Amino acid sequence: MANHKSALKRIRANNAKRLRNRFQLKTTRAFVRKLRAATNKAEAQTLYKEVSSMLDKLAKKNIIHKNKAANNKSKLAKLVNSLSA
Repeated sequence: MANHKSALKRIRANNAKRLRNRFQLKTTRAFVRKLRAATNKAEAQTLYKEVSSMLDKLAKKNIIHKNKAANNKSKLAKLVNSLSA
């Protein structure tokens, strides 16, 4: 266990950040699942806009790699474009 005051604070801060990152990642994954399940093109397009933004934010904060975000966005865009109106 840490002995210094600053080390204890760092442990608390890291734990808070870890929980926040996990929440954001799980939320984004849930939205991706919802988007994949969508059958209506108009609904899927609005969801895609939101999911795309979420993925960009995760990549910007280094929660996921930027290439993973780009790959996910590309696959989802393909899926949304393949849906019939």
